[in-house]
Amino acid sequence: MNLNQVTLAVNDIEEAVTFYKKLGLIQIVADDHYARFAFPDGDASFSVYLDPDKEGLPSRGVVYFEHQELDKWVDELKSKGVQFDHDPVDQSFLWREASLSDPSGNKIKLYWAGENRLNPPWKLGQSTEKIVQGNDEWKT
Repeated sequence: MNLNQVTLAVNDIEEAVTFYKKLGLIQIVADDHYARFAFPDGDASFSVYLDPDKEGLPSRGVVYFEHQELDKWVDELKSKGVQFDHDPVDQSFLWREASLSDPSGNKIKLYWAGENRLNPPWKLGQSTEKIVQGNDEWKT
């Protein structure tokens, strides 16, 4: 199994496209009510769709984007005018993360977890096996 995409509702498609391109996503589909993006690394995609009826609803999901040079990435985004709720901080769950919201209020976390993303010390069934990324599949 592989993650195909995550899709979020947005209030303004043009504003959303501008925002996600600033984060470094590559737009691959454009329409007046929908946009899809590819990532510079990996094969998952991300999309947004226009749904102004959801404006003002609280966001219950959080989208995480990982980058090894998190602090540098945050500084670059700030120089492009991206506003953050908080700068990168080390978390008790062994990730370093910053948080922000897209223009429609969707919660976004930018983080770096390294080995701890798939193999934290509290991993269920912790043994000598670790999850490693193979060619196109996850192997244990």
